[in-house]
Amino acid sequence: MKHTALKTLAFAAALLSQIAAAHAGEITLFSRDNFRGEEVTIRDGARDLRDAGFNDRTSSLIVHSGVWEVCEHKDFGGYCAVFERGQHNDLRRFNNSISSLRQIERGGRGNGGGFRDRDGDGRDDRAERREEWRERRDDRGPGGQPGFNRPDPIELFEHARFEGRRVSFQGEMRSLRAADFNDRASSMVIYEGQWQLCEHDNFGGQCVVYGPGRYDNLGPMNDKPSSLRRIR
Repeated sequence: MKHTALKTLAFAAALLSQIAAAHAGEITLFSRDNFRGEEVTIRDGARDLRDAGFNDRTSSLIVHSGVWEVCEHKDFGGYCAVFERGQHNDLRRFNNSISSLRQIERGGRGNGGGFRDRDGDGRDDRAERREEWRERRDDRGPGGQPGFNRPDPIELFEHARFEGRRVSFQGEMRSLRAADFNDRASSMVIYEGQWQLCEHDNFGGQCVVYGPGRYDNLGPMNDKPSSLRRIR
């Protein structure tokens, strides 16, 4: 009986190890374009590539698995962007400018696929939202200035299903305490861009990237965001 229990525990441990390996990310950085030159492979992230002797040296990279955020300064500061699985030879502004990187989670795109018509008017709610965005974007204010009524690109809501108090932002917020919204967001609307939400100030802790859409529940990030920024 004891032997059977030990075998069961060993099997469970091996299974958990396989699951963890399947979710572990891996990225290789190259010092020259076309995946040439010196290289370094990162699996657990790096807060400062000086420790690996690779600060500001990356000219191409390959994401073997996972979704990775790369940043121009150490501790994930400065300008950051997200790279998904594949070969990336053209790093644009990141050529020789990467100082830190980490694996992140990719948020879903709203409430999933399929037709949604909560207001019962026979039209997909997402199409209506896009049309509303275009109309507000193209509105003219006093003196004919374009975009006078243009909404901020991201809105956070205090409760699920876009209820409760809400706040909107145009750019990064290193601490949502300044808006009295720390650890309070439960739903969100993104009108444009890719946005990173993090559970701690200054983009620390767990971070998730979301694209345009309506998120009526933030799932694992519910009531957790403490900082946010646009990364694309």
